[in-house]
Amino acid sequence: MKPSVLLRLALPLAAALAMAGCATPDGQGSHLEQGYVDPIFLGTPNPLPPQAPLPPVDLAALVDQVQIPFETFTLENGLTTIVHTDRKAPIVGITVYYRVGSKHEPRGRTGFAHLFEHLMFGGSENVPNFDIPLEGVGSTPTNGSTYYDRTNYVETVPTGALDLALFMESDRMGYLLGAVTQDKLDAQRGVVQNEKRNGDNQPYGLSSYLMGEGLLPVGHPYRHDPIGSMADLNAASLADVRSWFTDNYGPNNVVLALTGDIDAATARPMVERWFGAIPRGPDVVQPAAEPVTLAAPVERIVTDAVPHIYIQRAWTGPGLTHPDAVPLGVGLHILGGLQSSRLDNALVRGEGIANSVMAYANTNEQISLLNAEVNVADGVERSVALAALDREIARLLAEGPTADELARAKVQQISGMISSLEQVGGFDGKGRILAEGLLYAGRADHYRTELHRLAALTPAEVQGAMQRWLSRPAFTLITEPGERTLDGANLGGWGDEDVAAPPPPDARTPVAVERTAPPREAPPVAPVGTLTFPDVERATLSNGIPVVLARRSSVPQVSLALTINAGSVVDPVGAYGTHETMVDLLMEGTTTRTAEDIAVMQENLGSALSASAGIDRDTVQLTTLSSNLAPSLALLADVVRNPDFRPDDVERVREQRMAEVAEELADPGSLARRHFMPLIYGDTHPYAHAATSGDAEVIGRTDSTAMAAEHARWFRPDLATITAVGDVTMPDLLAALERTLGAWQAPAGAAPDKAVNQPTPPPVARLVVVDRPDSPSSFLMLGRTSTLAGFAPGMEVIDLANEVLGDGFLSRLNADLREEKGWTYGVRSSIGGAVGQRALIVQTQVQADRTADSIRVIFDQLSAFPAARPVNPVELQRVTEGNIRGLPNRFETNAQVLGALLANQMYGRDDRYHARLPDIFRAVDADAINAAAAAHLQPSDFTIVIVGDRSVIDPQLASLGMPIEYRTPEAN
Repeated sequence: MKPSVLLRLALPLAAALAMAGCATPDGQGSHLEQGYVDPIFLGTPNPLPPQAPLPPVDLAALVDQVQIPFETFTLENGLTTIVHTDRKAPIVGITVYYRVGSKHEPRGRTGFAHLFEHLMFGGSENVPNFDIPLEGVGSTPTNGSTYYDRTNYVETVPTGALDLALFMESDRMGYLLGAVTQDKLDAQRGVVQNEKRNGDNQPYGLSSYLMGEGLLPVGHPYRHDPIGSMADLNAASLADVRSWFTDNYGPNNVVLALTGDIDAATARPMVERWFGAIPRGPDVVQPAAEPVTLAAPVERIVTDAVPHIYIQRAWTGPGLTHPDAVPLGVGLHILGGLQSSRLDNALVRGEGIANSVMAYANTNEQISLLNAEVNVADGVERSVALAALDREIARLLAEGPTADELARAKVQQISGMISSLEQVGGFDGKGRILAEGLLYAGRADHYRTELHRLAALTPAEVQGAMQRWLSRPAFTLITEPGERTLDGANLGGWGDEDVAAPPPPDARTPVAVERTAPPREAPPVAPVGTLTFPDVERATLSNGIPVVLARRSSVPQVSLALTINAGSVVDPVGAYGTHETMVDLLMEGTTTRTAEDIAVMQENLGSALSASAGIDRDTVQLTTLSSNLAPSLALLADVVRNPDFRPDDVERVREQRMAEVAEELADPGSLARRHFMPLIYGDTHPYAHAATSGDAEVIGRTDSTAMAAEHARWFRPDLATITAVGDVTMPDLLAALERTLGAWQAPAGAAPDKAVNQPTPPPVARLVVVDRPDSPSSFLMLGRTSTLAGFAPGMEVIDLANEVLGDGFLSRLNADLREEKGWTYGVRSSIGGAVGQRALIVQTQVQADRTADSIRVIFDQLSAFPAARPVNPVELQRVTEGNIRGLPNRFETNAQVLGALLANQMYGRDDRYHARLPDIFRAVDADAINAAAAAHLQPSDFTIVIVGDRSVIDPQLASLGMPIEYRTPEAN
């Protein structure tokens, strides 16, 4: 996995995820603020803005609540372990950080750290497969990632499986080389190269390479991309990767974090037992890597198959522990991270010269990358957009942020951090926070340093940091629509690689592969207790809106969703995109608030409010500090009840949505879906176009009158449900809801119906090619409509059969196409969730020269299940008992519980459905799974859509024996 730099939007990631262990002061859950009354509570049709200011948030007090208590111990071989106890669920997060990343790669070996991360999942001397045993005992799928400074591996397991997981982690740390073969290297090389092709195949997919080249000189450790170059990946020999392991993967270069249902007294003997005998290795040498100041501004213009001009302006900046790191992150957040940011207000809402903007600091251990980006609106000259960007940067440097801007940025960032508190492990949990702090700053509690720095920041400190770093010469990359002239295969390394294929087998130097130590036995796994799904309370507002609450007080937050039984399926034939445009406009202004007002109020409250149209439901979702629930609900109610649809707002959103349509036409996956869904459902079916951004011409004709009418038709209390999860009692929640939404009355007349159960054409075998020149990969979408609708009886068995086939890393399709053949980075099959008729869909992106071969593999795997390959005992155990044991992992956070409750409502299931899943899964046997596969997962009458370079794939397709229909991207 290659993580996105956008994960680090405002602060160093360790700080951005560092709000752990929060609790209300009395430990009993908070009560709502009662002193603030918005006139909307009174049900007035055009409420006035609030007259009294909101009470300020006590940031210092909030930060003081944030604690991740931990203990550490270090083995004689140098392995350091951090233990944090959190008993809210019977699970333990295992987070392993190796102090080696792409910055440690020498010339000619770019991509090695990432390639080796993949090899670490290929089995060790005593563990042939890491994923099968762990998922079989209820672990989350094991995963890993590589970045400049480190490589990490994560899984979250039931408490009773911790000993097994530690045995497995220690086996690949100390006993790997006897299992690393040439075949495994070749297979994972192919997977990584397809991961690179997938990224390169996206619009603007080459920009990360070009940014490194523009900002840093050849040889700088942060210059080359962690994915590396094709030439270096091809050159990787078995001897090379074995040396990489022995040079870098010793226990003295490792931080192990155990977080959750564990304590240090219990953990230490386990860690000593499994890791203690592994010998030290060489210490990883930290390379010199300082920020670089360009001698003069540099501008580079490239063309690519993209819909809009995209401007990226960047500087290198200081590393994680530098005094300027936190103020720079906050300053860039004010520039382009807040919803009310300077760039949003000036370029998007103000002059309308940008579709979107962003600014952020990607802060790493030794340097940061400071970025400001503009997605330029159609018809706007790049010089105009550049001048506007320059103006806003210069204004912020000259004036500094206002006290109000800084306060909002602080509240929003800390509130956002709190949202990550609930996860003990994974990529974004408390284990990562502690491990990164220790690895990068020498202190596991470095997050506390950053939080206190954040809370105490002054406008002058932010201004000073911005002036010191952003007044230096910048590198500007401008990507314009046109022909792609660069080849991603030649990018990502030091810049002097000669792209060549790996040597043939008979030219490779043989390497002896033999066991390095006597066999070790895996430990037993303890039983798992009964799943504890939160109790669900129900009530009804005075106007009839149902209210559902699952109370959880692990963090002082509430997540709430107001759903409307509509969705993009309600668009009439020929009006695709109308309803979703209306829902987007809800956040753009009410009768008393502008879009900026809405953004500012959210930021002051530490809330996150959004409105979106799904396929079958509209959702207005709120996450807020429990203490600010009442005013946050006032804002939600205003957005839902009183949108104004001002002409200038409609015009702006209309342009943004037409830009989204253009982006879908440039993206291979979105493009495949735009062609595929009308083919299988029929062009006039509601589901044919519901998963797209719609029709640009229709959206372009939208006006205020049409938007108001669409809102009046669908946004009514008799189509609404309110669902909440978090730190609030039902009496407090009802009181706040009555004051904000209780006076909302349905108009006269029955609520409209959705006609999702229209007939679909019979499935028919067909092959459609959408030509996308110069694509290094082909995007495949294959499938047909099924006989299933909504949540059909026995759907659980069908889902388990699909898990065997194509849903998950261990599925048959992924094992064949990715792990064995190395033709794809991943493949997935699904029977998509829908209130109406569902569809069986297989989708993957494969290397272009294996397009037809991959289609044959997919057909063969589906046809063989169960006729030639019935479910085997290992697969059956994994998808039944393994899922039972893994259920606590699925409901760790408020968001996960909220999602489960919303799914229950959409499919008509009762509130305790998930608590019954263990019994449902235990009753599933092999015969049931085989029968489900035979009835629902066969490839008969499949429609196949391929988005790729016709000149490459055409010669292959004749072997499929199907007539071919050719289309241009704009054909549908």
